[in-house]
Amino acid sequence: MSGGLKVIAAGPGSTLQDRGRLGHQRFGVSTAGAADPLLLAASNALVGNDAFEGAIEFTLVGDTLEVAARSCRIAVTGDAELTIDGQPHLPWTSHRLDQGQRLRVGALATGARGYLAVAGGFDAAPVLGSVSTHLRSGLGGFTGTRLQPGDHLPLKLAEAPQEPERVLDPRRILDRSGVLRVVLGPQKSHFTEAGMATFLESEFTVTAEADRMGYRLDGPAIEHAGGFNIISDGIPLGAIQVPGTGRPIVLLADRQTTGGYPKIACVIVPDVAALSQFRPGAKLRFRAVTVEEGTDAHRVFAELIGNLPALVETAIPGGVLDSERLLSLNLIDGMVLAGKAPDPPPLRMDRKDTP
Repeated sequence: MSGGLKVIAAGPGSTLQDRGRLGHQRFGVSTAGAADPLLLAASNALVGNDAFEGAIEFTLVGDTLEVAARSCRIAVTGDAELTIDGQPHLPWTSHRLDQGQRLRVGALATGARGYLAVAGGFDAAPVLGSVSTHLRSGLGGFTGTRLQPGDHLPLKLAEAPQEPERVLDPRRILDRSGVLRVVLGPQKSHFTEAGMATFLESEFTVTAEADRMGYRLDGPAIEHAGGFNIISDGIPLGAIQVPGTGRPIVLLADRQTTGGYPKIACVIVPDVAALSQFRPGAKLRFRAVTVEEGTDAHRVFAELIGNLPALVETAIPGGVLDSERLLSLNLIDGMVLAGKAPDPPPLRMDRKDTP
C-alpha cells in the first residue's frame, strides 16, 4: 500500500465502484457497481487499468484530492471541470501528479456522473468479490460510505509509471439519446392495452427522486389490468416497476434484490448506462425491442468496452485546453435537457460522429 490520496473536499455522492457484486442477489445482496460502466471503463483505459478496476464515481460534483504517494497518474471521464494546483486541465486525458499536488474535480457541465481512475487502482479490500460501495448496506468501498474530507485512499502503486499520457476522444464512444430501448415484461399481462400504449407512446420526466437505486418518473399514469401487487420476485438491472400510482420506477445499480410491484419492461444494459446520466427534469421515452435486438445491443456494448484500449491515443504534450477539444466534451446535453429526443441509432463500433 502506498501513500495514496487524501480527500480534502468531497462531492455529494462520491463512492468507489467497479463492475459490481455479481452472483449474490439470490442471497439478498445488491449488486452495486458503476452506474455507467462505459465511462468507468474509459477512465481505466486512460491509465492502463483493466476495464472494471475500481474507480471513484462522482455525482454532479467531484472531489479535491491531495497526492500523498510519491506520484500517481489519474484520468477523469465525464464533462467535468478539472484543475491541478489551480491550473485547468482536460478530462478524458491522463495526468501524472507528484506528491503534494492537489487535484480538483469540479462540477459536471452535462450528465450526472463521472469517474476518476488511478493507474494501478485503489487498494481496497474486496467484499464478496467486489470493492463497489453499496451505501444502504454499508458494504465495500473504503469504509462502506461516501468519501468524506480527511479520508485516506490507499493506492496499489506507490509511484506512477514513466510513460506518455493518454487521451480518448469521447465522440468515438458516446452515442446516446433520450429514447430508452426496453424488452417488455416479465409482467406485461398485469397491464391493460391502454396502459401499454401509454407506456410506449408517452413522454416521462425524471423526478427529484433519482439516485443510484432507481429513478422515479413522472408522466401519465400507466393503467394496471388488476391489482398492482405481485408475489415478490427478482429485480434485474433496468427493471421498470409500476406501483399503484401508475408512475414507473426504473431500477439501477443499487436496486433491491426483490420487489412486489409488476414490471412492465426492462431497459437494456447500454441504455441503463445512458439513463444514469439523466438529471431531474430530463425528458425520456421508451421503445420496445425484441430479446434478440436487446441481446445484440448488449453484445456490441460489451465489445465497445473491450475495444476501448485500441481507441486511446497518445496525448500531445502541451495540448491543454484547446478550444476545439473543449467544445467536443459537451456531448450529453441531449440526455439532461428537456425536449423530445430522436430514436437512438444502432450502437456501432466504428461510429465517430456525435448524435
